[in-house]
Amino acid sequence: MSVDAQHVALRTARPEDAEAVAEIWYRGWCDGHLGNVPEALVAVRTRESFTERAAHRLCDTTVAVADGEVAGFVMVVGDEVEQVYVSERHRGSGVAARLLGEAECLVAAAGHRRAWLAVVPGNARARRFYDRNGWTDEGPIEDYAPHDQGQVPVPVHRYVKRLAAGA
Repeated sequence: MSVDAQHVALRTARPEDAEAVAEIWYRGWCDGHLGNVPEALVAVRTRESFTERAAHRLCDTTVAVADGEVAGFVMVVGDEVEQVYVSERHRGSGVAARLLGEAECLVAAAGHRRAWLAVVPGNARARRFYDRNGWTDEGPIEDYAPHDQGQVPVPVHRYVKRLAAGA
């Protein structure tokens, strides 16, 4: 059962959140990316890769907690909102919008007037979500997804949003 986003607490991720973050990330990534990214990226984005990356990225991660469980997370580095994922159980509840709003605040608090993120063209659900939340599609670019042995080029759309000072 989904929880109203008003009853969700946002906080910095802790080591005990890594497993839940990895599971949400893996499942959400598969939903939005399989069939929409190069096979070379699919080959390196194993379940284990998400477990390893989640554990190493906790300092960049804010989690949404509902009823004592991690419902979703966002990762922010500099002016980039790198990851926004919500568990299947909490999709449509407003949790993603809360996390995205928090990401925008974090980017603004770091002194940036504009935030950006990358979305694969075939991820229609994510693209609609960003459009609804005031983000603008600046068009296609080539992004590079890191992995243990280098990077995989990935065609994406760059979305941007102007941020209010002190957002």
